[in-house]
Amino acid sequence: MITDVRAPQEPQQPYGTAYEQMLEKVRYEGAYPTRERVEEAVRLVLGGLGRQLTGDERVDLAACLPLEAARVLTAQIPDPQPLTGWAFVKDLAARSGASLATTRWDTGSVFAAVTAHASADLITRILDQLPNGYALLFGRAELAPAS
Repeated sequence: MITDVRAPQEPQQPYGTAYEQMLEKVRYEGAYPTRERVEEAVRLVLGGLGRQLTGDERVDLAACLPLEAARVLTAQIPDPQPLTGWAFVKDLAARSGASLATTRWDTGSVFAAVTAHASADLITRILDQLPNGYALLFGRAELAPAS
């Protein structure tokens, strides 16, 4: 007698509506061809941001994001030395094996969706915490301090 010893597959749990909307915003902003590509970009960029943010800004951003996105962000242990914006993009490119241009595109697309969930004040606080170079990634002007 032949039996099938494979365990029955459990149905995949659907994402929450807010996360689905976030993925759709990223897909629209980045003109991604597939859902899988969008999810990959979101996991990469939010994981990277989770390694950069600490303190209240990290907690407040996680509270603004859909649960699935907040989990990706907060699953990362913050690096002791935050990266500049350009080094952040280079680090993500090295981790993903993608080109710098593609990784920069991914970062901008995901951060556009993040700014849709967070207040302008919170984004300003995040940019104040991070080293130079992140403002442009978030779609803002990088202003030099007055001398």
